[in-house]
Amino acid sequence: MASTQDTGAPQDERVVIKKYANRRLYNTASSSYVTLEHLADMVKKGVDFVVYDAKTNEDITRTVLTQIIFEEESQGQSLLPIQFLRQLIGFYGNSMQAFLPSYLELSLATFTQQQEQLRNQLAAIGHTAGMGAYEDQVRQNLALFDRAMKMFSPFNFAKMGEAAAPAAAAAPAAKPEPPPEDAMAELRKRMEEMQAQIEKLASKS
Repeated sequence: MASTQDTGAPQDERVVIKKYANRRLYNTASSSYVTLEHLADMVKKGVDFVVYDAKTNEDITRTVLTQIIFEEESQGQSLLPIQFLRQLIGFYGNSMQAFLPSYLELSLATFTQQQEQLRNQLAAIGHTAGMGAYEDQVRQNLALFDRAMKMFSPFNFAKMGEAAAPAAAAAPAAKPEPPPEDAMAELRKRMEEMQAQIEKLASKS
């Protein structure tokens, strides 16, 4: 029999949460009212859920998850660095806005997959030494991200186009610039390399 934990539904089923005008959240699987704290616990337990506005039936899951993050941060569970928040805000309305979610999702997925190995590594070789090794990988990843951003920048494309015209006349057989979609492929490759290096460090512990 599938485990229902305290959600009122099997783990492999998506739980439907209804949000009413009085801001109360109703778990339709357990037939009970819940709080943001309850939803946060469900996320940590890997329970998938979707939140709908009870009146309009609009999917407001993103908004509710954002509220959970706000609550966690306001209660002293500081996870997001200030500089990261500033940079994140700066991407709203930016030409790179569409590219950023995929990058963040890929980066966090890789970190999640390796968190147990990282935890063991830090315990075996010491927090300071372990963080130093990991921070080197983070810096390399951020450098790649910066290059990817520049590659996708419309201004950079314009400059590339201007430079390509005389170059094409002088050397028709010159290797063309990689298409924009190659940036994501390169990013995935570097993330895989980072993962392999983390595994290597963990195996030495």
